[in-house]
Parts: sequence; structure tokens; C-alpha cells
Amino acid sequence: MAYTTINKSSEHFNTKLYTGTGSSNAITGVGFQPDLVWLKSRDISSTSHKLFDVVRGGSNFIETDTTDAESSSGNFTSIDSDGFTVTGTNGSYNSSSDKFTSWNWKANGAGSTNYDGSINSTVSANTTSGFSIVSYTGTGSNATVGHGLGSVPKMIIVKRRTTSGGSWVVYNANLSTGASSYIYLQSANAEGNNYTPYWNATNPTSSVFSIGTNAEVNNSGDTFIAYCFAEKTGFSKFGSYVGNASTDGSFLYTGFKPAFLIFKRADASDGWQMMDNKRSTFNVVASRFEADASSAEYTSIDWLDFVSNGIKIRNSSGGINASGGTYIFMAFGQSLVGSNNVPCTAR
Repeated sequence: MAYTTINKSSEHFNTKLYTGTGSSNAITGVGFQPDLVWLKSRDISSTSHKLFDVVRGGSNFIETDTTDAESSSGNFTSIDSDGFTVTGTNGSYNSSSDKFTSWNWKANGAGSTNYDGSINSTVSANTTSGFSIVSYTGTGSNATVGHGLGSVPKMIIVKRRTTSGGSWVVYNANLSTGASSYIYLQSANAEGNNYTPYWNATNPTSSVFSIGTNAEVNNSGDTFIAYCFAEKTGFSKFGSYVGNASTDGSFLYTGFKPAFLIFKRADASDGWQMMDNKRSTFNVVASRFEADASSAEYTSIDWLDFVSNGIKIRNSSGGINASGGTYIFMAFGQSLVGSNNVPCTAR
């Protein structure tokens, strides 16, 4: 049996850095049409994270650090065959000479109707890489929603599109009470547990995920977007670890050299940390954003190493390695077999 079915992971996920021009700016070199684009300014503080996808429509964005409803921006003009185009001088997208990061996922185009759940959904699914974009309309009653992956999601992120004030509600298989747990992407807060109205206390299956009656995932008549992730050997890993408050911290086995990492302390209030191998091209990795904050890029603290088959924690701070603290993480990377990505090299 092959170690992984993905020969070149950069055909499914890729980080692309660019510099703003203050005018029309076609960002190319992603390597595929990015069906989900996540943008963040590296230089300018108080600029929110912006997410665009082909299911909601190219210019419509939502922000991971706010609970705002979906809005539209003329500064993001299109998703293209090898990237995307931005324009104007807005500091969230394209201000002249400023640096920006984009994280890009391939799904399967604009999507089609999925009838697997009790609620019909529109699904754009990349079953090879285990990523799908799902749009649905809430009913207010316990329901199921088709996700199109053909395998069980380890992480699901849901955002209400039509009404301001809706949290980014996250299901993660590694939280303490499974489908009775939740955690918010827009918040540093610890997980909530033993709560059924988000996921109806029902783990997702290979075809559907369950939603309860809470308005943030299922308000009647409101539209929602869900980003669903299944684990794929040699490409993605969704795990957890316990901190030891040492600079000789835990080793997290992924089976690949990470290209992208998000992690969060689950049992206490600490931000969602985001790292990649394009901004940090050598170890120890220091460049990071917080998904729940509008701050500019942080570069002052060495946190961890990206190694050939995982992650080595190198810092004792509470945000990554508190003694007895529990953490969840999501990583995408370069397969050890047929390696084609640019690695992060040792210092």
C-alpha cells in the first residue's frame, strides 16, 4: 500500500506571499485555482483576516477575527486559474509595498447540490486531499448536512453568513467531549464542552455532519458556510498534545514536513497560532499570526521546529507549551514520498 495518495501536496494547498502594488495586482504561482483564499497583511496591524471562496462568490469575504456577517469587497476582484487578483490601496489586500500572506486550498470549483443530509447543501469537495466547502440554509431543527468528502471529517468550521454576531463554531475530534465540545475560531477562549445544540452530540460520518438547534449553526432561514477537513496520510494531520513547560517540548508526529500549522490551547484562553514554511524558511520557526486577532505578523519568539516527519516544540510559554495544558492542531505539509515542496531547513 502506498504511504500517501498525494504525490505533490502543493497541488492541493499552498502558501503564497506577495507585495502590494496599490493598483491591479494579479497574484500567480499558487499552482492551482484556489477555491478557498485566506488573506492577511503581514505589516499592518488592525487588518482583519479575509476569507474568500468559490461557493460564496469571489468578492464575498468573512473574517476569522470578527463575528461580522459576510460582506463584499471591490478590492478582491477574482479567483483565477493560478491565483487571484486584488486591486486598490486597502491595507487588508494590496497597499503599496506592504507584504501579504495568502493560504490557498483546492476544492472542486463552484460546487453542486448534495442530497446526503436532511438539509440539502451545495458542496465543493476535494476527496483526494480531504477538504470541502459546504453552503447550507438553516432550519432551526436538529439536522444533518452532506459534506461530500467520502471520509469522516476531523475538523469542521461553521460561520453564519447572513447575520452579524455569529461565532465561528469549530468541531474538532480531539476536543474533550467530542461532538459535545466546541471552540470558537474568532476567540482565544477555551473550549466549551458537554453542550449539544451545536453538533447535536453526534459525531460526523463519512457523508454528513450533524447540527443542533443553536442559531450560530442552524438559525432558520439563515445561510451558513462550513469548511470541512478529513485527515489524509502524508498530507494533513489533526491532533492534540499535552504541554510540559520545557524548551525541550513534545514531538508531534505528522508523517510529513509541515508547510502550514494552526494550533490552539483548548483548556485555557490563548490565541489560535498560525505558522507556515514560506514566512519562516528556517528553524526555529518564529513568524506567526493569530487567527482570532487583527494584529500584524509576530516574529520575535522562536516557538518550534518543522522537521521531516513532524513538529518539535521549542518554547515553554503558555500559548504553546504550558505544563499540563491541552492543545489541538491542524497541519498540512509535504509528503515524505515524492517530495516536491520547498522545505524548512535547519539553522
